Amino acid sequence: MKVVYLAAGAAGMICGSCLRDNRLAATLRAQGRDVSLWPLYTPIRTDEVDVSCRRVHWGGIGAYLREKVRPLASLPGWVTRPLASPRLLSWLSRFAGSTRAEDLGALTVSMLKGEDGPQRAEVEPLVEALKRERPDLVNLPDLMLVGVAGTLKRALGVPVICTLSGEDVFVDALPQPWRSEALLRIREAAAEVDAFIAVTRYCATHFIGHFALPADRVHVAPLGVDTKVFAPGTPPPASPKVISYLSRQCREKGLDLLVDAFERLAGSEPDVRLRVAGYCGPGDRGYARKLQERVRSIGLSSRVDWLGEVRLEEKVRLLQSSHVFSVPSRYVETKGLPVLEAMSCGVPVVQPAHGSYFELVEETGGGLTFPPGDVEALAAALRRLIRDAELRRGLAEQGRAAVLRRWTHVRMAERTWEIYEAVARGGRSPGKGTSPG
Repeated sequence: MKVVYLAAGAAGMICGSCLRDNRLAATLRAQGRDVSLWPLYTPIRTDEVDVSCRRVHWGGIGAYLREKVRPLASLPGWVTRPLASPRLLSWLSRFAGSTRAEDLGALTVSMLKGEDGPQRAEVEPLVEALKRERPDLVNLPDLMLVGVAGTLKRALGVPVICTLSGEDVFVDALPQPWRSEALLRIREAAAEVDAFIAVTRYCATHFIGHFALPADRVHVAPLGVDTKVFAPGTPPPASPKVISYLSRQCREKGLDLLVDAFERLAGSEPDVRLRVAGYCGPGDRGYARKLQERVRSIGLSSRVDWLGEVRLEEKVRLLQSSHVFSVPSRYVETKGLPVLEAMSCGVPVVQPAHGSYFELVEETGGGLTFPPGDVEALAAALRRLIRDAELRRGLAEQGRAAVLRRWTHVRMAERTWEIYEAVARGGRSPGKGTSPG
């Protein structure tokens, strides 16, 4: 069976979806599966070997111009094809001012219209390329692409599957009237999709309710990490005690909450350090600068390391050198890959008790949870782990063991292929839906 997996580039950012999609495709290939990873909008960025195809389909620049400059909407795809050059898209992504939902309402709806809207000239070359590839199944990257599901099925005569990611947060942030129209179009187009793949049970249940997806077509293929890469190293020294953060540096991910909690810890725990790593885009740099200025103003600069974006080996070293890990996200996360990476490295986590974070911590026993947004509770949980080496050790062992049982990249690939095969045989989802994997 030949599968084409469409992956949404994130405008120069290393995002959890790109990491997951790339690792999934690489693992399936290693298992002898015929899988091609096709980037959309921009080239994907990953901290591992990039296994995606070089050509970028539905280039982000062309898509944007077709919405903003309406005369371009009627021009054939070859006119904007030079704008889909991977080198050009990668270069321009460095200057992307915003991928925030509040700025992209009209473009989002335009994308959801598929061949019935301004993006028709971008859809047609994608369809023609897929016809030449002749896949047995196509996997869409997220609900933002369901507007083309029907087009692909009619043109190719093959099943279409859609992965569920963080679209809920994006769609909910759209201004009106775009939000209501986007929700309506997603719910209508979802009828054309043969199966949906969620990465956690929370993600499955939430998307069924939020987007009115058919429950019998939503299935779980758990997130997975390479446990040989993300493995415990030499135990870190007893002092200093390191709290690490590894995610996008932005308000949504709650970095300021962690800084607040660290300030509360600093006086009573003189050997505690905070290490912050992760992508910081143009739209978040002002936020990050203010946090750094605040840390200086309270006299804690010597105890906080700002590492910026890190490579894979640097990420692993950061986790292996940590005593505790936390990303106290404000928004309700549907994935949670950094938490699994930390637990796989034998690091206990402290996460807000909502969304996929709560599910992952509860099912692994690899950390503690706290009421979302409660800085005092976050500080108390961090303090508890900083002071109790036996508790840290016990949670670390439980987390690592649970990841090895269920959240490996091998299991992620096996479960995903099971769904692919069942859908390819029957044309619709296997079983009764929302299966745990």
